[in-house]
Amino acid sequence: MPTAATFLTFLAALCLFELSPGPDMMLVLARGVGQGRRTALFTVVGMVFVAGIVQVSMLVLGLATLIHTYPTALNVLRWAGAVYLIWLGVKMLAASASGHTRTKGEAPVSDWKAVRQGALNSLTNPKSLLFMFAFLPQFVDPARGPLWSQFLILGSIQKLTGIVSLGGVAFASGTVGEWLRRYPRLIAWQERFTGVVMIALGVRLFFSGGAPARPVNR
Repeated sequence: MPTAATFLTFLAALCLFELSPGPDMMLVLARGVGQGRRTALFTVVGMVFVAGIVQVSMLVLGLATLIHTYPTALNVLRWAGAVYLIWLGVKMLAASASGHTRTKGEAPVSDWKAVRQGALNSLTNPKSLLFMFAFLPQFVDPARGPLWSQFLILGSIQKLTGIVSLGGVAFASGTVGEWLRRYPRLIAWQERFTGVVMIALGVRLFFSGGAPARPVNR
């Protein structure tokens, strides 16, 4: 295990990371407002438990070292995530064109689809990947025990904090969504705003740099 000081520094960095808006938070926000609290919470389940198991497993198996050795691998993931964000944003803009009829006949997103979409969004979320595979390894100390156990503990803590941060967004946005359903035109504008933001995030991620720094030897 890392030292107490290192662990507290990691928690502080993780809190700042979770509070900063990103693709996962934007998707949960859109699902909560547009589809309700239940759909938003199932989206969080996909992000935390489905994508989390995959990402932590890759971290433990040494993908962090691979990405540091071959930075292009992270760029490929970053580009895939950017394309997915742009695609989601375009879909939201298209859906907003019929926003005045949302409350009258739109089929709700199924629980399984919400889980699947949340998992896919998190798996291609460069913000989460950069933290897990580029930043987190800097808190691992080979002198403090097996690397795989440190990766497992720190990676699991990172993903599980999403229950609090993203779960809170899901509950809050679901409450706002219930109020907005009285005013369908506002939901349409919310979708337009979220769609534009997600497209902007995708474009920014596509053209931004992404090569991770090498881990610090302690």
